[in-house]
Amino acid sequence: METNRLPRYDVSDNPTHCCPRFNSQGWDEQELHFSAKRFVMAKTRSLCHVPLNMHSVFKKTLAAIDKADAQEAEQFIVLSHDPSAWAAEHYFAVNRDVPGQKMLQLSGDYLTKVFEGPYSDAPNWARHMTSLVRSRGKQVLKNYFFYTTCPTCAKYYGKNPVVAVAEVGPVATSQGG
Repeated sequence: METNRLPRYDVSDNPTHCCPRFNSQGWDEQELHFSAKRFVMAKTRSLCHVPLNMHSVFKKTLAAIDKADAQEAEQFIVLSHDPSAWAAEHYFAVNRDVPGQKMLQLSGDYLTKVFEGPYSDAPNWARHMTSLVRSRGKQVLKNYFFYTTCPTCAKYYGKNPVVAVAEVGPVATSQGG
């Protein structure tokens, strides 16, 4: 995959006018390569990993991104990471800086895997990603999840596809001494 490009995010099938029906073609076991790829970072509060204010934070962040015309529809991804049981960080891919938002850049190699099921399966998906990454002779540096569908749309579609995105690096070697 070309550096800083994502698999195509198909927005054409959107009967809910909220989250498009996720088309996983091209997303499963895809290698991504980022070099100073721009993201807007937003934080949400959680209670034991259950988000409390995700809807309002996403709505506000996406509005700022739209106002800045900083996103290609087919290059959409939000990488979510829980640094603790009480907070989550969300990285919205953008193609330019967004005024008034916290910006960051990610560089590195990533591997994706598409899963389906309830959000409570995330620990199992993370373990599966670790095994998949190890089978390729690498190690997981950090796990993210791309929750492709909000709970309301997941109920409407009858499924909840989630893309695990692992930042990968070489396996650390120990030096004898």
